[in-house]
Amino acid sequence: MNHLGDAHLRTWTLRFMALLAADAQDQLAWLGERELETVSVVEEVELLCRISEELAERGAFEPKDLRDLQAIGRRLGEIDAACRVGLWANALATEPAWADIRPLARQFLVTTLGDWRQPLPRPVRPHRGNY
Repeated sequence: MNHLGDAHLRTWTLRFMALLAADAQDQLAWLGERELETVSVVEEVELLCRISEELAERGAFEPKDLRDLQAIGRRLGEIDAACRVGLWANALATEPAWADIRPLARQFLVTTLGDWRQPLPRPVRPHRGNY
């Protein structure tokens, strides 16, 4: 791994996978009062899954790590457009894809880090007003 950006993208991928791997109640607790749109989560994870192959070519991930990320990307691609609308907290309870993605994210973390139980990313505070 020779790019500072690669290290950042690797870290971001691992943190997002930790969030996807967490139990549903932990995901909901992490969300708290945040109104995170499902489509934003899907797009972010799809992007991370797409760039993972290039990151592996540059040494940020091992080629064996890609199998689970690709499976996550495929499962996300199966989520119907209507199910991408609304809050992620609601989708976690109603869209079966999230329950399917959880074990894939866990397997990715086990393969990559040796354990799926990782700290959840620090939540980003929403922007409020002008700078």
